[in-house]
Amino acid sequence: MTSSQELKFEVGSAGQVSALLTRPADARACYVLAHGAGAGMRHASMEAIAAGLAERGIATLRYQFPYMEKGSKRPDPPALAHAAVRAAVAEAAKACAGLPLFAGGKSFGGRMTSQAQAKSPLDGVRGLAFFGFPLHPAGKPSADRATHLADVKIPMLFLQGTRDALAEVSLLEPVVKGLGNRATMHLAEGADHSFHVLKSSGRNDRDVLAEILDAFATWVDAVMR
Repeated sequence: MTSSQELKFEVGSAGQVSALLTRPADARACYVLAHGAGAGMRHASMEAIAAGLAERGIATLRYQFPYMEKGSKRPDPPALAHAAVRAAVAEAAKACAGLPLFAGGKSFGGRMTSQAQAKSPLDGVRGLAFFGFPLHPAGKPSADRATHLADVKIPMLFLQGTRDALAEVSLLEPVVKGLGNRATMHLAEGADHSFHVLKSSGRNDRDVLAEILDAFATWVDAVMR
């Protein structure tokens, strides 16, 4: 049985933001899941990740960045986004007391989480997992956005599609390799930044999501050993 709970928490002077805790009865960890730049915590992809992780015994705390809570399309400046990440981790620690914590998210949300961790460790977080780390803007290949990852001293998991226009594999692979045994990457063949695959691949998006969530659960268990 899985329970769902709506929460609110404060992000400094930005005020309250909403959150959703999805917790299976057999939860062995909690993942603090941040949304991407263009869609909030209730987007179908976020719902699917939370439901899939619950099936695998992992709770999730999804939350809104302040700009999304206010209905704005302009993402928060990094300092405010980092404050939201820290507040969400603190909320998860209370809501899932006793469970090991992991953090990260989709695209922008994952990058804001890693930046926050690089500046100052997130309290109690055992590892970071990224659903499509946005290494560079579309059409502008670069690894500059990965520089801060050298300051992340906990395990990291990169769940990436081989057709991701925001992370060319040829650029991301050396980044992950350079992080040493702290970093693990799982490549979903033929998937784009949203983990969508073409019909010609012979697979569907549900297959890809199951693959990456299995990889996530396996990684969580390895980190907790």
